[in-house]
Amino acid sequence: MKTVLITGANGFIGRNVASHLRARSDVRLVCYDLDQPESELVRGASQADVVFHLAGVNRPKDATEFESGNAGSIEQLCRLLRQSGRKPLVVLSSSSQAECDNPYGQSKRHAEAILRQYATVSGSPITIFRLKNVFGKWCRPNYNSVVATFCHNIARDLPVEISDPARQIDLVHVDDVVAAFVAEMGQCEDGNKGQKRRPSESPFNNSIPSYTLTLGDLAGRIQFFHDMQRSLRTPDFSVRFNQQLYSTYLSYVEPARMEYGLDVKHDARGSLAEFIKSPWFGQIFVSRTGPGVTRGNHYHHVKTEKFLVLAGEGLIRLRHINGDQTQDIHVRGDEYRVVDIPPGYTHSITNVGTDEMVTLFWASELFDPDRADTYFLPVDLRAAA
Repeated sequence: MKTVLITGANGFIGRNVASHLRARSDVRLVCYDLDQPESELVRGASQADVVFHLAGVNRPKDATEFESGNAGSIEQLCRLLRQSGRKPLVVLSSSSQAECDNPYGQSKRHAEAILRQYATVSGSPITIFRLKNVFGKWCRPNYNSVVATFCHNIARDLPVEISDPARQIDLVHVDDVVAAFVAEMGQCEDGNKGQKRRPSESPFNNSIPSYTLTLGDLAGRIQFFHDMQRSLRTPDFSVRFNQQLYSTYLSYVEPARMEYGLDVKHDARGSLAEFIKSPWFGQIFVSRTGPGVTRGNHYHHVKTEKFLVLAGEGLIRLRHINGDQTQDIHVRGDEYRVVDIPPGYTHSITNVGTDEMVTLFWASELFDPDRADTYFLPVDLRAAA
């Protein structure tokens, strides 16, 4: 079992790293932040096989705090590690700003140099991540993350300020950061023994996937997520960035706004409501149908559908539009049987039970009243005569 020390454990990245590691049975976690006595840091340093040094300062009241908060904190850690005699893997959360000559970047670059010197003298393996703008759940809005601020404000119908919509930013998702951090734990073995990376090797790890987009694009995507409850339209979730950004947005939605109603259409047959729409996968809708009531008796040329009865009993009937043979399929809600509806087949579904029938439908394309691709034709030829 590895003992892992996290400094800055109450911060955005620290909380995410800790939540992942707490789910593992092979890790004993020691978390430290500034609100704890230094003795906790001393204890962690004396036991650690791996250290994730995430403590730092990025928006101090005085610029001089950059140096003490960033370079000073790693200097303190290295001193405690030397005193303990241990050689844990030390993973440093630095910043892409370390390449810049502003006070923050200079302090981060100095922190890297302190850690590299420690590795040279002690023989401890180290890894340095120069992180770009990290986004994800639990990041503080109106602080130093434009994603957090946009998500927080848009989720509450508050305005967002964009001085230059064309300005590009580079983003990395916190779970990708965590995955890269945790992968580094393979650099050491239990008991603080193995060291796969030699101190002479480059300590920088640039493996975290990043995304480049404009501020205008970012705000537009988040606004699209906000409008999903009304539009029912989803983005292309085959794009990993859309998955990560949407999950981030939802983490800022207030509980009272997490539920919403659908636009329900009522008629003599029962009720119907659209649920989810997407140009990439079509749409899903649900209906309630009374006993003895039939829906359908139409066909499509291109559109295809799937029927799934969730409650009650139904009879699905299909007939090729150029034939006279009818296929009858009996379905029950407790069977979870899906029926595919191919093009060129007129079809219907009838509630043949004594209770209300609930059916889930999927259509391969969004409904367009100007191009409905829906043509009335009875399935039962005797009814048409």
